[in-house]
Amino acid sequence: MAQEQPACAMKPEQLQQLLLASREAKKAAYCPYSHFPVGAALLTRDGKIFSGCNVENASYPLGICAERTAIQKAVSEGSKDFLAIAVSSDVQDDFITPCGACRQVMREFGTKWAVYMTKPDGTYDVKTVQELLPASFGPDDLQKT
Repeated sequence: MAQEQPACAMKPEQLQQLLLASREAKKAAYCPYSHFPVGAALLTRDGKIFSGCNVENASYPLGICAERTAIQKAVSEGSKDFLAIAVSSDVQDDFITPCGACRQVMREFGTKWAVYMTKPDGTYDVKTVQELLPASFGPDDLQKT
């Protein structure tokens, strides 16, 4: 079902709950322009799940992706230590992957947490943030002189 999983302390039932939460979040997507619903569910190290969906806008650049919605919800509620995120869409042919902006926002909170990219049939591929955004720029780079 999945490729080699990155090292993380997630129980199988947590993974199933996370995957389900991302599929459920997709149902709330507001995507009247692209007709491309996406859902995301973010698991914190203390076991909380924050979900999000994409929200489009007639002024296209003002839309926001599901992954960033979930991350912003978590941060706004005081959570910044993430274990994994799952992303779901209706794409049949390949696993849904986060866009570049979402990858950069994920990177803000570390490189070693897991990103589960899914298909509607329940299969998934998993990578770390580091694998999705190698040689990345992050908070530690701002400390270099």
